Amino acid sequence: MTEQKLPFEHFKRATALGSIDTAYLNELQQQFHNDPDSVPGEWANFLLGFEMAESQPHSAPVNGRNGISGAGNGSLSDSHTEGLTPEQWHVSQARRLVTLYRLVGHLAAKIDPLKLTDRELPPELNPEKYGLGPEAMDTPLLVKSIDWDQPYPLSKIIEILTKVYCGSIGSEFFHIASTQKRNWLKKKLESTRGEWAETLTKGERSEVLTHLVAAEDFERYLHRRYVGQKRFSLEGGESLIPVLDRLIQNGGEQGISDMVLGMAHRGRLNVLVNILGKSPQDLFSEFEDKVNFGGENGSGDVKYHQGFYSDIQTDGGRVHLALAFNPSHLEIVSPVVEGGVRARQDRYPNGGKNRVLPIAIHGDAAFIGQGVTAETLNLAQTEGFGTGGTIHIVVNNQVGFTTASRPGLSRSSIYCTEVAKMIQAPIFHVNGDDPDALTFVTKLALEYRMLFNDDVVIDLVCYRRHGHNESDEPMMTQPEMYRHIKQHPTTRSLYADKMVQEGVLSREDVDELTMQYRHSLDKGRVVVREFLTGSRTGYGDDRQRFMNASEPDKSVHTAVPETTLQKLGNKLVTVPDDYVLQKGVAKLQADRRKMLDGESQLDWGMAETLAYASLLRDGMSVRLSGQDSGRGTFAHRHAILHDQDSTRVHLPLQNLFINQPKFTVINSLLSELAVLGFEYGYATSSSDSMVIWEAQFGDFANCAQVVIDQFISSGLQKWGRICQLTMMLPHGYEGQGPEH
Repeated sequence: MTEQKLPFEHFKRATALGSIDTAYLNELQQQFHNDPDSVPGEWANFLLGFEMAESQPHSAPVNGRNGISGAGNGSLSDSHTEGLTPEQWHVSQARRLVTLYRLVGHLAAKIDPLKLTDRELPPELNPEKYGLGPEAMDTPLLVKSIDWDQPYPLSKIIEILTKVYCGSIGSEFFHIASTQKRNWLKKKLESTRGEWAETLTKGERSEVLTHLVAAEDFERYLHRRYVGQKRFSLEGGESLIPVLDRLIQNGGEQGISDMVLGMAHRGRLNVLVNILGKSPQDLFSEFEDKVNFGGENGSGDVKYHQGFYSDIQTDGGRVHLALAFNPSHLEIVSPVVEGGVRARQDRYPNGGKNRVLPIAIHGDAAFIGQGVTAETLNLAQTEGFGTGGTIHIVVNNQVGFTTASRPGLSRSSIYCTEVAKMIQAPIFHVNGDDPDALTFVTKLALEYRMLFNDDVVIDLVCYRRHGHNESDEPMMTQPEMYRHIKQHPTTRSLYADKMVQEGVLSREDVDELTMQYRHSLDKGRVVVREFLTGSRTGYGDDRQRFMNASEPDKSVHTAVPETTLQKLGNKLVTVPDDYVLQKGVAKLQADRRKMLDGESQLDWGMAETLAYASLLRDGMSVRLSGQDSGRGTFAHRHAILHDQDSTRVHLPLQNLFINQPKFTVINSLLSELAVLGFEYGYATSSSDSMVIWEAQFGDFANCAQVVIDQFISSGLQKWGRICQLTMMLPHGYEGQGPEH
């Protein structure tokens, strides 16, 4: 094969690639042509686009003096065909087609259960574009980039790739830079040949149907019993319930001990009863206004904002589930969940990323529409806020209140999940009416998260059978969509018919599932079989000792003996001998030594540092986060000392004594809303820590006003949630005002 020469020079001059060596680009393109999967994702996308732009539709190859020569149109790919045998040429072109299926096959995937949009095969997937006409379809080919053990006719290869990438699952993973991760996903997907049901056991499929029956009958039961009352039905998206159940069951088998869920109001009651095991009778009492959520002095909140915790038995052991309390403000619970998860993970000596799993359930319009989504995703891989990967489930019912959720109307992107590409999360768009495909993706997503500790997104494409709530008339604004919905059978009925037709279950078995579930609801009994007794609304937390104090007004002695402060202070001003401090920092340390010796008065920075040290001495860990908190905006803190001759850092507050509680100071990312939400979640899940969020100079705290209003100020009143979060607010409109 002759060495590939690419016309990159003129292209470089017109683009930002001007600083990149042409020889490197040529070598990279040659590597891409030989094995597309060996090139990092961002380069693979670029080089594929470059080849497509340079190429013209091919005619079939003809025999030349040395075997096969190209069609002679001077296209980029023709230079690769010189000297190839007919079989080699077909394999070369088929390999390009395979890569394009992986890259753009999702654009043709049949993911909409309502079939409201035509998703035609992209022109890039037309075999004739690569000279692969009808005469090539019967040619057996062994394409090495596909992990199959035998040659297949080209027609069979295309058939399988269409099932894998253009069926009920639309997979996006070519934006991932890691070749290892892309190859892992590719192998997992293609090894199935697109036969999703064959990857599941009979027992797993029966469980799926059981949960679909529960999800549908629960909503119908409430609809009949409490006519017109708001419940924000899950109908149309019932597949969420078997997805969550599979995450719990497989998560327990993989060693997960805790799962923290965050979700809005849509389908929340269904999740509470059918996943977490809330008693139907308790829920009925809430519908009948027999429950005061706020207690004696609280205001309470609506039933679909309430949190819950429970323990579920799996084959791998007990899994503790916690559903976070949340307000009506969409997506704001996501960073709260992440903070709660990180607090739980930090209890494990070596970190608990594979012991505690965050699950974030989103709506399609809110996921792409709310800025807190991007802020929260940006936390994912950071040292101070990462949780080892979140499973994101977008309940994509294709409408936000009255506005259709589609490109050009409620977003500027093809999918509502585009924002997740910023952290290179794999994204799976799945038809909600194909529970087998959804179950496969759920298992795949969990396995990926546990292996790579990265976020994964499941875009569960479904619909909303009723209006925004039960008193809303959707035909006012979405007549076409709701004409389709009225004629569309439920997911349960479709899947039950499929199971009966395949002989997995009989019609009598299906009827028995329905009868048993409705009987349990009539009796008000817990319907989750794996539910362990002792679960209740609320959160178990030893902070009840604060609420039940016998003398709440009694003064508490907080003074620290001077001798203790002296000992702690000496530790704070001691720096390793081989550290070279910056001149200003060295002076600050010297000044603090003088303060300890009584030669000058304590300043704010030293007093604050001594206060943290005294807390650590008393067994209380400290977590301080905020923008530039390590140094302090006004250079007053210097909790992190940087060696000028290396990248080493020294934290005096973490080096006071052996086996001391942890002191953590975090220079947070430039976010107020998500970071404060995270710290609130952390503080509510960690009663033995002092958690502090420090606002930046200026009145930037108001960027996080939703967290302040809906959680910090009102959480106790609404939900009985005590939060030990401390906020340091430098000033409001005092002094220099809200600006720098």
